[in-house]
Amino acid sequence: MTTPRAFISYSHDSPEHKHWVLEFATKLRASGVDAVLDLWELQPGDDLPAFMERNLSTADRVIMICTDKYVLKANAGTGGVGYEKMIVTADLAASIDSNKVIPIIRQAGTRHVPTFLRTKLFIDFSRAEQYEFAFDELVRTIHKAPLYVKPDVGHRPDFTEPTPPPKTGDPILVLITVAVSEFESNPGTEYLPYVNLAKRAQQKGMSRLYFDAVLSDVLRLGLLKRVEQFILFTPSGKKFALENNLA
Repeated sequence: MTTPRAFISYSHDSPEHKHWVLEFATKLRASGVDAVLDLWELQPGDDLPAFMERNLSTADRVIMICTDKYVLKANAGTGGVGYEKMIVTADLAASIDSNKVIPIIRQAGTRHVPTFLRTKLFIDFSRAEQYEFAFDELVRTIHKAPLYVKPDVGHRPDFTEPTPPPKTGDPILVLITVAVSEFESNPGTEYLPYVNLAKRAQQKGMSRLYFDAVLSDVLRLGLLKRVEQFILFTPSGKKFALENNLA
C-alpha cells in the first residue's frame, strides 16, 4: 500500500498561524500521510516556483488552508498562494471532476474559500472543539477510508403473494369454521339451522351470548345471511372459507 502524499498550501499570516500549520502537518505525517510543507523542504536560495510546481504535480492531494488573507491572495493571484492557485487551476481544468484539492476552513466567523474552489466541499477547522472530528474526516478522506460506506445492493424481493397464514383466536374464523362443518354435513340443503350452529359453537367453547354477538358481526360483514331460523352462506362467505383453507 502506497503512502498518500499531500501538499499543504497556506499563507504566512502570522507566527501563530505558521505554528498551527506546522503542528497540523506533523499530525498528518503521524497519521500515515506524507505531508509536504515548505517549512521542512525549503532552504534559503531554493527556487520557490520550482518547489511548488514539482510538489503540486506529484501530490495525491492538495490541502488548501483557507484564511481571510489566503482567500484574498488566491483571488488576486498574488504571492506564492497566487502562483499555487494558477498551477492548481490548470490541473483542475484538465480534469473537471478532480477531487485532488481539499479546502479546509481555518478562519473563524467566515467560511470563504477562493473563488475557483466555491463548488468544492470543504472541511471545517474553524472551531477548536471540533478539531479532532475535522482532522479524522480529513485523514479518512486522504486514505480513502470513509466513515460511512455505501452498503451493497441486495437481492430483488420476491413479490409473489404468499398464502395467508391461518388465523388463530379469531372468533369470526371460528364461527365460519362451524358453519362450514354444518354445511358439509347436510349436502342436500343450503339452509343451516340456527340451533345447530349454536350447538357446534358451544362445542368450540363459545357461549350462546358470545355466539350471537359474533354472528351479528358476520352478518354485518356479509359472509352469512339469516332467513328466519336458518343461516345461509353468501358468495363472499364461501370465498372467505376457501381463502382461509376451511373447506
